[in-house]
Formats: sequence, structure tokens, C-alpha cells
Amino acid sequence: MTMEQTKRKSLTGRVLSRKMDKTVVVLVETRRRHPQYKKVVTYQAKFKAHDEGNECGVGDIVRIVESRPLSRDKRWRVMDIVNRAEVFEIKPTEIE
Repeated sequence: MTMEQTKRKSLTGRVLSRKMDKTVVVLVETRRRHPQYKKVVTYQAKFKAHDEGNECGVGDIVRIVESRPLSRDKRWRVMDIVNRAEVFEIKPTEIE
């Protein structure tokens, strides 16, 4: 069975950190209406996801999919990179 044939959860979020080898921290934001006060509330959750090729960068928008436990904290894999973050190169002489 491939990943497309099974019913796995998939989330979209922004990469916060890639300091670990083959692991990224992804921030997923969901917006829901509060049941009592009817105000839209943003909920945030961080997930550690497996990035086999170390391809993700900080700020990238990625799609992660559920997988078997890969380590103590990793239960997700990076499926694909939806949008790459823009990286600006600033030379030390331009700061002054």
C-alpha cells in the first residue's frame, strides 16, 4: 500500500527550525470559532517531521503527512514543499 491508498492525516504549516539532521519543526495554525464566544481563535501546534533530504529551509510552507513513529517525538513526514521562503543575502558592509 502506498501513502495515497491509505487514509493518513495531512497538515500544512511553516518550517520554524531545521537545526536537527533530517528533522524539521513545523508550525501548524488552525482557525476555529470559539463555541461560546463565537470569536475566531487561532490555535498553534508544533510538529517534528522527518525531512529525508534536508531540503526544507526556515520559512518554507510544507505539507506533512502522518507516519509510523520514527523517534520519540517524530510522527510525521514532509510530503512536499508547497512554497519556498525568499532568502535575502546581506553583506556586512551593507549593514553600516
